Amino acid sequence: MTLLDAPTFNEARYRRNRRIMQCVAGLLVALFIGWWLAASRPVDWPWRWDAYLFGRRAVNRFLTAVEQDNLPKAYGIWMHDKDWQQHQAQYTLYPYSRFEQDWGPSGSGNDYGVIRSHKIAEARYYGNVLLVAVLVNGRKTGALNLAYNPKTHTLDFSPPGIRLYLGP
Repeated sequence: MTLLDAPTFNEARYRRNRRIMQCVAGLLVALFIGWWLAASRPVDWPWRWDAYLFGRRAVNRFLTAVEQDNLPKAYGIWMHDKDWQQHQAQYTLYPYSRFEQDWGPSGSGNDYGVIRSHKIAEARYYGNVLLVAVLVNGRKTGALNLAYNPKTHTLDFSPPGIRLYLGP
């Protein structure tokens, strides 16, 4: 065999390789679309879709715990520390007593009263946090705006004066 002699063309091998490549490409497209759908169809860059997915899930878990009046669990989700009771001294900026006033059913800082239901209406990035607008107790206006920090996985109130526009 010389350098200029080409091997014979194997059509079956070519078709098999082409079919494998098409299946792999189709699987990648399906995974990409599935990831986008799981993140609730964000209109943002794909590398931020995980923050949408985890942020919406954290807000949902937090408000579900508040609805069940399980404030210790809700505080653990808020601070992203389920064992927060063993080291309460770390959380002096927003202590549990203040959290109870803000989120408890009879708390002085609770603007929504007893929280019975919630629906996540919108989520958008603002700076390096994900803002999540939540409609509480079936309200159509006056959404609760929370901020999810994707680096620390903690929740916080939205920055002052920043609200997501939910339409007229």
